[in-house]
Amino acid sequence: MFWLALAPGSLFAEGIQVRSAQLDVDSDGYRLNAEFDINLTNTLEDALNKGVALYFVTEFELVHPRWYWFDKKVVELHQQFKLSYNALTRQYRLSAGSLFQNYATLGEAVDVMSQMHDRLVADKDALQKNQKYTAALRMKLDLSQLPKPFQVNALASDDWSLSSDWYRWEVTP
Repeated sequence: MFWLALAPGSLFAEGIQVRSAQLDVDSDGYRLNAEFDINLTNTLEDALNKGVALYFVTEFELVHPRWYWFDKKVVELHQQFKLSYNALTRQYRLSAGSLFQNYATLGEAVDVMSQMHDRLVADKDALQKNQKYTAALRMKLDLSQLPKPFQVNALASDDWSLSSDWYRWEVTP
C-alpha cells in the first residue's frame, strides 16, 4: 500500500508532455488531433494569480525528408494561447487570437488548452501518396511575451522554463 501511495505523485510532475498526437485525413485535408499534459509550477501559478499573463505556443511541423538536399518543410503551424486571471471576477481567461473564454478554475482553462481537436493543418493535395513525412509537435511557455522584469528572472530560474520535448511520428498518406 505504501508504494501505491507514492506512485501517483509522479503523474503530477511539473511541465508539459505530449500525451498523444495524430494526423487524420478527411475530405478537406489533414487534421491534427493532440492532447497535452500541462502542469504549472507553483511560481507560474502565483504569478498568474497576481496578474501576470502567461503565453503558451503550440508548434507543429510536417517535413518531407530528402536524401539529396535539406528536408522540405511542408507545413509549419504556430498557435498561441494567452492565459490570464481577473481578480475582480475571480475567473481565468483563455484567449486564442481574438477568441476568448472565461473559466471558474485554473484546471478548467488548462484542460481546454491541453486539447487540440480537428485542427486543419494541410490541404488534401499538400502531401504526396506513398511518401514518408515526419510530423513534430510541441508546446512551450513563450518567455518573450512576459513583462521584461519577469524575462530576466525566467532565464535564471527553472521554475519559469516550461516546455515539452518535440513529439515526432511518421506519416504516410
